[in-house]
Amino acid sequence: MDSMKLWGEALAAATGFMLLIGLLCCCLSCKMSCHGNKTKGSSGFSTCDGGFGGGSIGVMVSASGFSNYTAFCYLIASMGLQVLWSFGLACLDIYALRIKRDLQNPVLVSLFVVGDWVTATLSLAAACSSAGIAVLYSKDLNFCSSPPHLPCGRFELSVVLAFITWFLIAISSHVMFWILAAV
Repeated sequence: MDSMKLWGEALAAATGFMLLIGLLCCCLSCKMSCHGNKTKGSSGFSTCDGGFGGGSIGVMVSASGFSNYTAFCYLIASMGLQVLWSFGLACLDIYALRIKRDLQNPVLVSLFVVGDWVTATLSLAAACSSAGIAVLYSKDLNFCSSPPHLPCGRFELSVVLAFITWFLIAISSHVMFWILAAV
């Protein structure tokens, strides 16, 4: 039984790592262009931060007992909001590209800036609180090595994906702020 559990955890870690590498390659392949039609680059960032947020949710939900801890539930709620925001922006970008329309309206861009700032703040708070709980349980209280065994590896992987999500949101909000200044 223990060997099956170890195989399952190894498979989950390998899957998470492959997801991380794939999403990182996706993010590195998109090119930002701050002039002309901004939608070509920002849809790449929206896809990437939404993908990492979805990965964070998926890894956390696969960990048994996550719902007993408020910080981990907050992480899922925050990443869920981020995924919805990113999906909405990506759909809007695709629609704008499809109808060949520029979205550089000052009111619309300021809405995007505020939305990115709000989701970035919530994502950072959720990632930091979850990281604090993960460190407390794995390093200070040793809940990972003594019964009941918590899936601390999955908690930590989910937190890492949440921090990557926050980093991409921060870049996106910074770029959007400069686009707002240029409009």
